[in-house]
Amino acid sequence: MKLPSLNTQIVTAAILGIVLGLWLGRLTPGSTAQEAALYASTMVGGVFIGLLKMVLIPLVFTSIVVGVANLQAHRQIHKVWMTTLAFFGISMALAVLLALVATNVFKPGAGMHLGMFADAMQNFHSEQLTVSEFFSKFLLGLFQNPFAALAQGNVLAVVIFAFIVGIALVVGGERYRNILNLMQEAFDLIMMIVGWIMRLAPLGIMALLARLVATQDTGLFASMGEFMLLVVGITLVHGVIVLPGMLYMVTRVTPWQFCKGAREALVTAFATSSSSATMPVTIRCTEQHLKVRREIAGFVIPLGATVNMDGTALYEASAALFIANLVGIELNLVQQLIVFFMAMLASLGAPGIPSAGMVTMVMVLQSVGLPAEAIAILLPIDRLLDTIRTSVNVEGDMVGSLIVQEIVSSSDTNPVIGR
Repeated sequence: MKLPSLNTQIVTAAILGIVLGLWLGRLTPGSTAQEAALYASTMVGGVFIGLLKMVLIPLVFTSIVVGVANLQAHRQIHKVWMTTLAFFGISMALAVLLALVATNVFKPGAGMHLGMFADAMQNFHSEQLTVSEFFSKFLLGLFQNPFAALAQGNVLAVVIFAFIVGIALVVGGERYRNILNLMQEAFDLIMMIVGWIMRLAPLGIMALLARLVATQDTGLFASMGEFMLLVVGITLVHGVIVLPGMLYMVTRVTPWQFCKGAREALVTAFATSSSSATMPVTIRCTEQHLKVRREIAGFVIPLGATVNMDGTALYEASAALFIANLVGIELNLVQQLIVFFMAMLASLGAPGIPSAGMVTMVMVLQSVGLPAEAIAILLPIDRLLDTIRTSVNVEGDMVGSLIVQEIVSSSDTNPVIGR
């Protein structure tokens, strides 16, 4: 009997996970059946995430080294680097602009009373960062002992070191050809392991979604519904209209063609809420399904997973204006421009900072004088919204890979998907 495709298995598992989570949520809290089911889902989901994290750092290092070396060998590294950064900047700017405009129009939180969140705020403590402290942490986090960065899983520092190693291999030429060949073989080996891990993806995703739906506190969701619907709507507009529109304008790849190739990674991103944990799947989909060349995908995807956060930037900008509405402060144009730039910078620096999302959100709030303690308002809903914005973050990386390939290889014979 032939099994369904992996994409079909993942989508089916996601639906089953949601149904199972709704059923678990109806059981008596603390009952033996509920506790046993939640424990089992935690273990299964934890094993799947652990396996993805196991291959993450070796995959990032080898893919960046091989990607940089191959691009430089073809005299394309400068064009790829500039095109990649240009796309990341434009897509994040469009995301933040969309969030600011929509939040100003719909004004979520206007008229709500901040006191209803007093209990949550009493138990919240967050590290306070000034702008200078934020930049110091971010810049110092870029350059670290490579062995410490590899051991600690500091993805951004690993990206920087791998980039330097890739350039050094090219400068050394034939002298280091054996090392480059070793890196290429190591990358192929890790991608084979990723293929094995993906066989467990349906089970892992079902377990993760079941626990998320069963344990999520819905008490505050009703009172925060307006803001949640707005953020979900803005994120979907960016993910369904803006990014696919940019992709079609440049490459003529239709949204349906992209969705078929990217579905596996997008569902995994939704279930894991982690661009980094999803990266092995993202690279696999981008290379095998979307037909992006290895040197392009191996460069753009790891870099994008650390600095290209459309969904995160969009969310933080909208959340800042939402909190301003709650406390009765109307931000002027200059203050909103500050939010615009700080949301982009905060999302870019997030991977290098502990408790990234919450700490960088505090930085955005403080940049325009909003109370940092109000971050507690977002805690009950952050996990759910994180699933959607992570999917858009991953989508942006995959769209960027296709766009970069189209721009830098217009004279190449390698086909672009859909051609």
